[in-house]
Amino acid sequence: MGGETKVFTLAEVSQHNNAKDCWLVISGKVYDVTKFLDDHPGGDEVLLSATGKDATDDFEDVGHSSSARAMLDEYYVGDIDSATIPTKTKYTPPNQPHYNQDKTSEFVVKLLQFLVPLIILGVAFGIRFYTKQSSA
Repeated sequence: MGGETKVFTLAEVSQHNNAKDCWLVISGKVYDVTKFLDDHPGGDEVLLSATGKDATDDFEDVGHSSSARAMLDEYYVGDIDSATIPTKTKYTPPNQPHYNQDKTSEFVVKLLQFLVPLIILGVAFGIRFYTKQSSA
């Protein structure tokens, strides 16, 4: 790593995105992992899918060992120009109408709308049944 450190743009790094020429951006540094593709325990597809973007989150999410982190030094080719990496946007959910957290009143109303007609119908049949029996 002697001398001046080379600084790459994300566009430059993104051009190295195949099995014969594979570069990754991890923690602001650029690594040429082409020679490591066949030896990567997760397979070359994992590395190839991380090209053309900041792969730091992908690398950290896996939980690499300290020896894996130390191996990065041997593939280091330079730094990334951080101004060329798109900023991560924070998800903002769309505005939605007010949501009634307490659904009990709605449930009671719907239950009554169902039960009251049934009760009236039951009472009507009961009256009809008793009046027929008493007249017979």
